[in-house]
Amino acid sequence: MTLRERREQAERYILRSDATFSADCKGRERYEAPCEVRTEFQRDRDRIVHSKAFRRLKDKTQVFIGAEDHFRVRLTHTLEVMQIARTIARALMLNEDLTEAIAMGHDLGHTPFGHAGERALDRLAPCGFAHNEQSIRVVKLLEKDGRGLNLTYEVMDGILNHRTRLNAATPEGNVVRLSDKIAYINHDIDDALGRGDLTLSDIPADCLKVLGHSRAQRIDTMVKNVIQSSESEIRMTGEVDAATQKMRRFLFDTVYMTGEKKQREDRAELLIEQLFHYYMKNKGAMPEEYEALAERFGRDRGVCDYIAGMTDNYAIRKFNGIYHP
Repeated sequence: MTLRERREQAERYILRSDATFSADCKGRERYEAPCEVRTEFQRDRDRIVHSKAFRRLKDKTQVFIGAEDHFRVRLTHTLEVMQIARTIARALMLNEDLTEAIAMGHDLGHTPFGHAGERALDRLAPCGFAHNEQSIRVVKLLEKDGRGLNLTYEVMDGILNHRTRLNAATPEGNVVRLSDKIAYINHDIDDALGRGDLTLSDIPADCLKVLGHSRAQRIDTMVKNVIQSSESEIRMTGEVDAATQKMRRFLFDTVYMTGEKKQREDRAELLIEQLFHYYMKNKGAMPEEYEALAERFGRDRGVCDYIAGMTDNYAIRKFNGIYHP
């Protein structure tokens, strides 16, 4: 038996019956011979980690545009989601490799300047824009000079369906969906406290009573609730779920769309808008591969592909080069 086959056999003994077994993987769009060492989901994780899109996450905003030092960026958010998701998957005896691959790839399609960039492109482009759908374009089409990463069906499904209102086809995908929410609620509060945008007394007292007064306590409470509540369905329940939803609404009302952060996001949206209009009007202004995408899929889609792939600083440099040479 190869090392891969031994691992696949071990999964039959270790994982619960409704887990996603590597040997039962639905396959890839383009067939590839199995690896002797790694399972299919391990290969997907490795391809994502070695991709250019993954490396660019270190220079993309998570929430606070222009934040420095220890504040989260898109890459550190991804790593926190992965850590939480693996903890839950292991406790529930689900496939950790699949869970990790989905978590590592779930935000590959995010724009510069976080959700401000996403809102701008969705508003401007006739084709529309959503970062989860763009992540699929990245792994199917944009990486490796247009060849894509050729990921498995299960990983692609988890990436596409990681947003709160969606549901993945696998329990591992739904673990990542909940882990994403657990991660951003807690690290966004942590960053807002660190920046002085919030004090602990601003946070609803009933939420703190249920979830905990520190970031570690709150994550621990949420994770344990998911583990205890998830049988046939991956979910959060009871007062923990209610407090988590209230905490999320609190962030939208007091942090995400207010004050200095809102002003910075307005400026970021204007910058993205100006870049979008420039590339829409000026054929040949983008690199050749994106001009080819524009010819193939429509000008607006090719422009979205190009801008979404930019880091924050690259977008600023392109804007200054065009409008303030």
